[in-house]
Parts: sequence; structure tokens; C-alpha cells
Amino acid sequence: MPLTLEQQNAYRERYTRLRAGWQPATARYEALIRERLGPGTRLLDLGCGRGGVLEQLGEAAGCALGLDPDHASLVEHRLPALPRAVASAGALPLPRASVDLVISSWVLEHLPQPEHAFREVARVLRPGGAFIFLTPGAASPAALVNRALHPLQAWLVPRLYGRDEADAFPVVYRANSPRRIERLAADAGLRLAALEMIEDPTYFAFHPALFWLNTALVQVLPRAMAEHIVGVCVKPG
Repeated sequence: MPLTLEQQNAYRERYTRLRAGWQPATARYEALIRERLGPGTRLLDLGCGRGGVLEQLGEAAGCALGLDPDHASLVEHRLPALPRAVASAGALPLPRASVDLVISSWVLEHLPQPEHAFREVARVLRPGGAFIFLTPGAASPAALVNRALHPLQAWLVPRLYGRDEADAFPVVYRANSPRRIERLAADAGLRLAALEMIEDPTYFAFHPALFWLNTALVQVLPRAMAEHIVGVCVKPG
């Protein structure tokens, strides 16, 4: 039986009760976005997929636009009224300084040339605007296993986690450490304003015993090996 998202979220709720103050990376990501939203905020969801955080934000998302290189995902987007278009992160079809907020989840790990994406984000952001992202940590146990089994990823991930094989996009992890993200941001003219490393013991919780083992393990691993990175880059102005 694969480990479904519903099962992972149930384990996350259990971990929340064990670790006071802990929040899943997706909850921190959403909270940081909400802090930046206001009336008329022009928001770009970069790599919007089929839905994601915009579904949770609802009307608070303001004036939102979705871009994604995968046409099938855009066709199946769960917010049919959302303006959206096919585009890559390295060539955004938007004017300079045209958006207030760029958000992106589960995208940076897939970019073979993340420097292009950071420069494009900096270009389309207005001065004072922000780029908020959620991505796996390159040194996390899950990422290390993923890289070790890379040739089997498209076959293995759907069987372990119940995803469609079409959703198992290749990963390269070229923007997935604090040092690398800070350098990419600086080179693009952005300031790294916040960066959180967030552990998550649910990725190998195929059995309750494995969940408890992972819960103990994340307490002794260095913070640099946390599963998720949530960050905020700001364009000076």
C-alpha cells in the first residue's frame, strides 16, 4: 500500500501534538504569503500546477495569475477562473516590475538553471515586492534517497506515494540549500529576508514504527538536513 498524502497529513497532525510550535512547511508557506497579501496585490503563482496554495487563499489571493510549463496541469487546474498560461520559470511572459508577490512551491528542485528563474523573478517584481518559496532541502534523507534512486524515480514515486507517473517530474536540486539560495538571490539583486528549515518525519512513515523511528531521528540530525526550506526574498526599493 502506498503512503498517501492523507496518511502523511495524519502523521503530521500527530507530530504537531508531539512538537509544540511545529507547523508543516505548507502551513508556514501559506502563513508567509498571507502576511504579504493586501487589497489589489498582484500575485504570480510560478509553477501553479493544478491548484495548491491558491485554493486555500481563496479571495485573499487578490489579483492572481498562474504560470506552469505543463499544459495538462493548467487544463486540469481546480480554479477554472484563474488566469493562467504555459511558461517556464526562466522566461516569464510579464513586463518588468508588474507583480507585487511571486510564490512558488515544489519548483526550485526541478530547475536545471535556477539562476535564470531568480533573475526573471527579480525582473517582474516591483521594488519592495517579495518572492516566497517552498522547496525540499537537498541534504534531507528524502532528497538523498531520491537522488540515489534517480533512475527509478518515475516508476518508484507513484508506487510509494500513490501519485500519477505524469506528476513525477525529474529533480536536480540546484537551488536547495541555504547557501545556494542566498547566492542565487544576491546574484539576481534580491535580498534573502527569511529562511526556515523545517523537519518532517512523515516521508518514510510506511508503518507506524517507521514514523516513530523517523521522529527520533529528526531530533538528532543537523538542521541543514531538514526536509523542507521555506523562504522569502525581497526586491530592494
